[in-house]
Amino acid sequence: MSVAAAIKGWCPDAWHPMMAGDGLLLRIRPRLGRMTAGQVLALCEVARVHGNGQIDLTSRANLQLRGFDANSCQAAIDQLVAHMLVDPDPILEMRRAVLVTPDWRMGDDTQRIADALMLRVGDLPDLPGKMGFAIDAGDAPVLGDASADFRIERGRSGGLIVRADGRETGVPVAADGAVDALIALAHWFVESGGPSARRMARHRADLPDWATGNEPPAPGDASLLPGEHALGAVYGLPFGRIDANALAAAMTATGAPALRITPWRMVLFEGALPQRIAGFVTDPADPALRIDACPGAPACPAATIETRDLALQLAPHLSGRLHVSGCAKGCAKAGPADVVLTGRDGHFDLGFAARAGDPSAQSGLTPAQILAHFESRR
Repeated sequence: MSVAAAIKGWCPDAWHPMMAGDGLLLRIRPRLGRMTAGQVLALCEVARVHGNGQIDLTSRANLQLRGFDANSCQAAIDQLVAHMLVDPDPILEMRRAVLVTPDWRMGDDTQRIADALMLRVGDLPDLPGKMGFAIDAGDAPVLGDASADFRIERGRSGGLIVRADGRETGVPVAADGAVDALIALAHWFVESGGPSARRMARHRADLPDWATGNEPPAPGDASLLPGEHALGAVYGLPFGRIDANALAAAMTATGAPALRITPWRMVLFEGALPQRIAGFVTDPADPALRIDACPGAPACPAATIETRDLALQLAPHLSGRLHVSGCAKGCAKAGPADVVLTGRDGHFDLGFAARAGDPSAQSGLTPAQILAHFESRR
């Protein structure tokens, strides 16, 4: 099947690439957020041979390969399908927007529910392109700030709950009934007019009685940080970007049997020991880990200004979270940040405790003015 450029406003996937400033962009959804070493090396080869060699990690624990044209894009998809990184059925691939707790273990609730859902994605209705599922069934939820519309979480009582995003509470569910509940909730969303709202949190229809509960999620746990982990070692990636050559070299250097992707622009090398690896962050205090910044101009046609050079210069002057967005869409971070810069007409709007595109405290600032402002506050 030939690929076609994705409709504007829909999230791309492998079969529906999106045109960016540096060519077509493919989004890959590793099953359960995990790739074997062989799959990682195959992915790096695809990125290097057919694209521009740049690989991005997204806030939904997806991977984006960049710099393709129509011919190289099809060749890339063929190889990704052969290595089981893309479903050969475009419809099923589109429905595999499933985010999982990154440090799941074989046989735990997260793994069993996510695998069962993957087997039944054909039972899901057609949903708006930005919608997805979160299977957050560890001892404590860790994906509360991640983008998802239908959630399985650990509840306050210690059992599992199914929760519609935007609702503060959920309803208890048994592990073996979790997938049935998610599929039923997705069908209710479509049948009750949800697609016009496009996201569950914006759909204000009353939930069906069976999905209405009063149990809140358990207190959330912290996200992963660079360093040792029970499964191996965690490494950060500035802006969530890595060169394919650097990633391939890291897989070889660590000897890791597999790599796990997180929604925090960090990766977990299974079985690896912490060590310095070119292109990766190993210090949990590194200012680069407090930054969310989209590719900006010229890589993204929606952006009107460069983002990442400014972000790196600015981060050491801040103690909180920084979000630098090339436009008001805020693709790098959906939630609020302590400091947010939103590109508009070649300048930045500055906001505090806000999202990209929110009303600003100051407008029309140049990068030099922004740097001078924060340097003077130290």
